[in-house]
Amino acid sequence: MAVVKKWAIFFISILVAILIADRLSNSIMVMTGLTGPVQFLSSFILYALFFFAILYIIQKVFRVDFFGFYRE
Repeated sequence: MAVVKKWAIFFISILVAILIADRLSNSIMVMTGLTGPVQFLSSFILYALFFFAILYIIQKVFRVDFFGFYRE
């Protein structure tokens, strides 16, 4: 049962990070009014930054190991 709980927390955390990063990056893009390729590139970079920052915060707060690929 502990393994199921661990995987559920893992996937729910990733889903939450996706939703929050998407909302934040879209909100910032709407406020800036950028369009075209500049908007696409800026949105992509912001999304990636927010996504990994949120995952890092979740990892530190809930002790979920997202970036543990370097461990055995």
